[in-house]
Amino acid sequence: MGIPIFPKSMYTKLATGRCQSSSHVIDVPKGHFSVYVGENSLKRFVVSLAYLKHPLFQSLLNLAEEEFGYAHPMGGLTFPCKEEIFIELVQKIQLT
Repeated sequence: MGIPIFPKSMYTKLATGRCQSSSHVIDVPKGHFSVYVGENSLKRFVVSLAYLKHPLFQSLLNLAEEEFGYAHPMGGLTFPCKEEIFIELVQKIQLT
């Protein structure tokens, strides 16, 4: 698969917070972690650690495990879904 080249930095304002996608490796703020999202090309998002407790996010984690297992060649947590679906999921998490 190789290392994907990400598009230029993009910031998406979500319902009550912020989800960040970046083309550059940045320091992840304390209390956050990065994930890669996409089916063909991947975007890197920085999200809150609090999402790990949410059932919707846990479902997405299970999907990623089924698709990639724990030894993904990219080395990062990768979600095999469309970016739009990931953003919708984040918005639902923020509303609960």
